[in-house]
Formats: sequence, C-alpha cells, structure tokens
Amino acid sequence: MSVKTLTIDGKMMTGVEGDTVFTVAFHNQVQIPRLCHLGGVPDVGACRMCLVEVEGRSKLSASCMTTIEEGMVVRTDTEQLREYRKLLMELLLAEGNHVCSVCVSNGNCELQDLATHLGVDHVRVPYRHPRREVDLSHERFGLDQNRCIACTRCVRTCDEVEGAHVWDMAGRGEKLHLVADLGEPWGNSENCTKCGKCVQVCPTGALFTKGSAVGEMEKDRSFLKYIVYGRERHQWVKKP
Repeated sequence: MSVKTLTIDGKMMTGVEGDTVFTVAFHNQVQIPRLCHLGGVPDVGACRMCLVEVEGRSKLSASCMTTIEEGMVVRTDTEQLREYRKLLMELLLAEGNHVCSVCVSNGNCELQDLATHLGVDHVRVPYRHPRREVDLSHERFGLDQNRCIACTRCVRTCDEVEGAHVWDMAGRGEKLHLVADLGEPWGNSENCTKCGKCVQVCPTGALFTKGSAVGEMEKDRSFLKYIVYGRERHQWVKKP
C-alpha cells in the first residue's frame, strides 16, 4: 500500500492508501467528535458529527467516510464546523425524548457528554415529542426507542461481530426506529443470542440491562477490540 501525506489542522500527517481522515486524525491524537463511529465495525457516516472541511471541496465531508489523498488539507475545528455540530446535536435532542434526569445512562451517556462538549445548553428548534415504545419483552435487556439516535452501532455489532443480525432500522425521518427480526418483540427473536454486545455499544440509554436504575447503566465496549483483533490474527483458529 502506498503512503500518503496530508495536512490536518496545520500539521503534516501520513497514512496508507484506503485510510480515512478520521483514522489518520485519531492515530495522531486529533479528536474529532463522533457518535456512530465504533472501532472494529464498518463506518456508515450516520451521525455526521465528524464533518470536516477539506480544502478545494465546496461541501463538508464526513471524516469517517472520506479516504485520504496525497496533499489533502483538512480542518477539523472551525467556527463553521462548531456551529454545524451544535445544530446537529440540537436536532438529535429535539427529534427524540431525551430526558436525562430519568435515564438509566445519565452521567454515562455519550450523547450527553458530547452535548456538553459542544456547549449545547438549549435547543433552538421545536421539540417533536414523538410517541415511541419501550420494549421490555427480553428476559435480560430493554429497548427504549425514545433514546435511540439511529447510530446503528447495535445493528453493525450484532451483524459483523456476533453474526446474528437481529437488528435493523425501519421507517424514515422521525419515524425511523430500531426493529428486531423484521418487527418482532425483542424477546421473541429467534436469532438473539442474549450476548448483550448491542447493549454495551449503544451510546445512550436506548439499550439497557433490566434492573438498572437512573444513572446505573455503565457500558464497556472493550470486548470489541479483543474480539476483532483476535479474529484478524486467527487466534482461535485451530492449526492443522
């Protein structure tokens, strides 16, 4: 693979052909906000929080979906980007029902943390107040559609890591929602292995362990790196 040189925020960096701007920035300690990105599974550019300015391009680019090019000049933190990210966060908060004070992930929520980081202390657009269901049919876990931000982390993890493909997205706009097995209650899913990987990668309180009270749901996705790296190195393949 050929090595490519680019400039990010005034600093010269290198990556190999096929790397994304997000990957190169991450390996060089440049923090780009994100919600849907999850190391170990393919990116989809769903949240748009990682938008960056690329010199010579009229439109903003999702850094997780933009492959590097030789001589590329990228800016990750400008006034325009900060305003775009604030507006995106406000839209996410307005289209769901995110009441932190009664959420199991209060204090342990990536959406909450990013909103604070972006300086979002109010929402300038009308709240939609959608009527969304809570699915408690599973014996171990629960799904609160009110807190889902359609990042598809659970979908990709269940598909790419667990290999069960329980989850998918259905609907459009504010009616976009998570479905298990083409719309069955989660507890009726014949494909669910009850592993809990989807719960651990969820950035909000949308997926949670039953019995968790306000602020008690802490998530740990460190298992993902262990599994992905192990598979890449064929650690569990029996040698002939």
